[in-house]
Amino acid sequence: MIIDLISDTVTKPTPKMLEAMMNAKVGDDVFKMDSTTNELQEKVAKMFGMEDALFFPSGTMANQAAIKLHTQPGDKLICDKYAHVYNYEGGGAAFNSGVTCKLIDGNRGMFTSNQLEAAIGGRSDIHVPFTSLVCIENTTNKGGGACWDFSELEKLQKISKENKLAFHLDGARLFNALVAKNETPKQYGELFDTISICLSKGLGAPIGSILLGSKEHIAKALRIRKLFGGAMRQVGFLAAAAIYALDNHVERLGEDHQKAQEIGEVLKSISYVTKIEPIETNIVIFYVDKKIGADNFINKMKDKNILLTPMGEGRIRIVTHLDYTDKMHEILLKELRTF
Repeated sequence: MIIDLISDTVTKPTPKMLEAMMNAKVGDDVFKMDSTTNELQEKVAKMFGMEDALFFPSGTMANQAAIKLHTQPGDKLICDKYAHVYNYEGGGAAFNSGVTCKLIDGNRGMFTSNQLEAAIGGRSDIHVPFTSLVCIENTTNKGGGACWDFSELEKLQKISKENKLAFHLDGARLFNALVAKNETPKQYGELFDTISICLSKGLGAPIGSILLGSKEHIAKALRIRKLFGGAMRQVGFLAAAAIYALDNHVERLGEDHQKAQEIGEVLKSISYVTKIEPIETNIVIFYVDKKIGADNFINKMKDKNILLTPMGEGRIRIVTHLDYTDKMHEILLKELRTF
């Protein structure tokens, strides 16, 4: 048995999801003739109370399209130093859109309204990049699945609006935050200009992300998706998996969160663990004694068929997910205790 806790992207479609995929009605989505993809886009737009939505092959492409539609080459976007759009999208903001990133030194991937005001302030002449976009990530990946305080997001939105800045949400694991904080999609739809939602992480679909926004934004995003090579044909087979995931896999995210909490409790009791980041959703980040070392620990666990991932600076990440069973959970807890 392989216990893969590298990410929540490792899940396989469930039998019922595969059945939904095989029964999907499909057409050519480049011509907007794939009825299942159209259904998915309409479903998510309605869920968030936003005007329109567009299906993308990946969350990175959805984020990159959002950055491109909100900026011009030479502009600047503001994000946290841990942000996915800066750290894990291959330098795409610079390559695809010609923009630089102003990094805020936040806490676990989250920054305050005061920090945003300070980042916006300063020189505004021809010598410095023009600020046009603020990017938020919820939950934060490098921050260990941390959830933003919604009242702080409201303050950030107000500041962005007052300064004529677009406000984008990288919501790769937004449904984890919604379940953990008992929030609603429409709360977020009212705040952000654009939102990207990943369907292949906690929700368990095999492929795909959605970008939400106004009809004008999505019309631009359609052109950008084509430019990026993301236009797809009979993609309704994948859209069907996403619809199934949204209908059946949202509430169960609480189970992943509970398992993460239980892993955290075990780690707290172990002498070789030196630090554990706060656990809010399905991501556990911890440190082991330097005499053991993160890489050595990961390799030793791999020998036991337990796959973990390094996050740099001695940090080790565990991500619980749909395919992480109760039996796997028992084995992991035992191996952690007896390491």
